[in-house]
Amino acid sequence: MGIFARISNRVLFVINIIVAAAFLLACINPHINPENWPLVSLISLAFPFLLILVIAFFVWWLLVRRKWALLSGIALILGGGEITDFFAVKFYASFKEPKKEGTIRIATWNVARFIEMVKNNNMGSQTRYKMLKQISRVNADILCFQEFSSSVNPDWYNNIVAVSKGLNYPYYYFHHDLDGDRLFNGNVIFSRFPIADTGMVRFPRPTLPEAIVFADIEVGKKLIRVHTAHLQSNQFRKEDLSKIQEIKGGKRNILSNTRHILSKLSVAITHRSIQADMARTIIDNSPYPVIFCGDMNDVPNSYTYKTVKGNLQDAFLQKSFGIGRTYTSLSPTLRIDYILADESFDIGQYQRITTRYSDHYMVVADVSLKNKPVSP
Repeated sequence: MGIFARISNRVLFVINIIVAAAFLLACINPHINPENWPLVSLISLAFPFLLILVIAFFVWWLLVRRKWALLSGIALILGGGEITDFFAVKFYASFKEPKKEGTIRIATWNVARFIEMVKNNNMGSQTRYKMLKQISRVNADILCFQEFSSSVNPDWYNNIVAVSKGLNYPYYYFHHDLDGDRLFNGNVIFSRFPIADTGMVRFPRPTLPEAIVFADIEVGKKLIRVHTAHLQSNQFRKEDLSKIQEIKGGKRNILSNTRHILSKLSVAITHRSIQADMARTIIDNSPYPVIFCGDMNDVPNSYTYKTVKGNLQDAFLQKSFGIGRTYTSLSPTLRIDYILADESFDIGQYQRITTRYSDHYMVVADVSLKNKPVSP
């Protein structure tokens, strides 16, 4: 081996050490409260890219200098738990549209206010119609929607009526805030099973005006509690997205743009940590079997996800394979929408519906109460 090759390999190994250290920091990040270290917590977004680099170094050193592969190998072993939260490894059959007897089909979707709120025949209204058709085809027993809107103004769409009466979901709970023009926005739970009780807990300001909501749903002779929430978004505006594109393209103002984006991310992740702690307490206090559905606005390798999930089952990890992206913009690595269920449930199957109507994909899972037959 020539002197140039030896120097190059040593430089690569130093880079490997830095990458492995960053990867391990990303692995312990879910256990660090962002309230204390918001900027450190942002490393969760880099987890998939750090994972790829660690694997690449591992393979490279196996081919070039085997003993140096030990560094990446140890990092991968130590980070195994985070890897399996990020990447599902269950081989699965295709989603069966007919529901098995005794199963409960649950769908969650950030519907982005159904794109169009005013009655007309533009592209937005056509997309809204397609979204309602998709909801009908899925034929879920329970629907959890975030960023749901409905209006009592006759010139605006009444989506409560469209779903409850038009799609046959006679029971629902809609927590909402007045947003002008008699338009209401918030989280909603629709059900074909009777709802025995409902509740909500509002997140503290200055976060989003939405709340974590729940409904106690009568499934056969048993009650289950279904929660849904929309945790604090990063609230990127068009100018923020433009700054991100400038950063990606290496254009001017990289430092100022980066500071601006990191600032918004750190504020949002701090708010989400508070909301995640609240959600965990609410879930723990449930007297009934728990299902949590919603848009967490955070990835699996985050404090938000780990805190809310706790000992719940992640339907995607149980019944799917791959990364499972649910957000259509920015990066293909963003799984931020979840269906979680406690150990009272068996998870039968899982599906992402990758239509680009909203900026989120609909997520669907079939679950069943253990040893408890149900009938819609």
